Amino acid sequence: MSLVSPITTWSHTNSISSVHSSRSRPFLLPHPLKNNLPISFFPSIPCQKPSDFSSVSISAVLAKEHKGDSKISNADQTFNFKNYLLQKAASVNKALEKAVLLRAPLKIHESMRYSVLAGGKRVRPMLCIASCELVGGQESTAMPAACAVEMIHTMSLIHDDLPCMDNDDLRRGKPTNHKVFGEDVAVLAGDALLAFAFEHVATATKGASPERVVRAVGELAKCIGVEGVVAGQVADITSEGLTDVGLEHLEFIHAHKTAALLEGPVVMGALLGGADDGVIAKLRKFARCIGLLFQVVDDILDVTKSSKELGKTAGKDLVADKTTYPKLIGLRNQESSLRN
Repeated sequence: MSLVSPITTWSHTNSISSVHSSRSRPFLLPHPLKNNLPISFFPSIPCQKPSDFSSVSISAVLAKEHKGDSKISNADQTFNFKNYLLQKAASVNKALEKAVLLRAPLKIHESMRYSVLAGGKRVRPMLCIASCELVGGQESTAMPAACAVEMIHTMSLIHDDLPCMDNDDLRRGKPTNHKVFGEDVAVLAGDALLAFAFEHVATATKGASPERVVRAVGELAKCIGVEGVVAGQVADITSEGLTDVGLEHLEFIHAHKTAALLEGPVVMGALLGGADDGVIAKLRKFARCIGLLFQVVDDILDVTKSSKELGKTAGKDLVADKTTYPKLIGLRNQESSLRN
């Protein structure tokens, strides 16, 4: 099964291409890729050996354009999203390695590093950097926020895997944090990553005004709190086993539990890059759509892929009797909705 790239979704949002303000540079992202990509097209990036990629800006200007050469081939104009993701993931991995150091007390830092450096696609930090670059900012300006987003995402996974929540033993192909370090240390490691994420944005961000850094910190808090992930998580666990949950309630769960943690990074990147409120509003809408798309795909994978393929326990939503898109509308209808 194939899935239309989330990049094509960009063009379906409310005139997102109008973010080309007078201060921004040509942007290659809205063009759909030539071929549909498989639902697993986001490659997992191991942290231990990050590849040595040169820096790539999402708003880079083609050199030939500056020379007045109008005969630019289609191949030259193609935006390779997969390569961009790989490059930004490698940069984020290096930055996380430097940010989350191994120091005393050793056990808590070992636990933090075990999960935050366990690999992953780094989609959220990539989106943070991409939105910053889109509006004319630099990768270096967005990097602390990008790392903070990944720290918070990792925290949410550590806590989500705990016996009191989803009780999962496998994450990214490895034993979950509490299986290695114990439930007590896992809880504290998640708490520590949450706190450090805010500290890192506040103290390490360079190239943005203090006012914009404060707004970015507020956005980060919003996406993880009772207006974001926490609200979605509570709605999710209180809906388990219920038979009268409708599509509107399901979308509330995923708009908060999943989409909020993509919306936050995109808005933070735009803020730090200097975007005005109109551009930020359009990027927020785009990110929300991408977040819901991700959850639909995740629901499909949970019932169609094995634990080995996923790197986490498959079929757990069915076992827990969670409210999912396949449960409400059926797998065939869900796959069809992805293409509409």
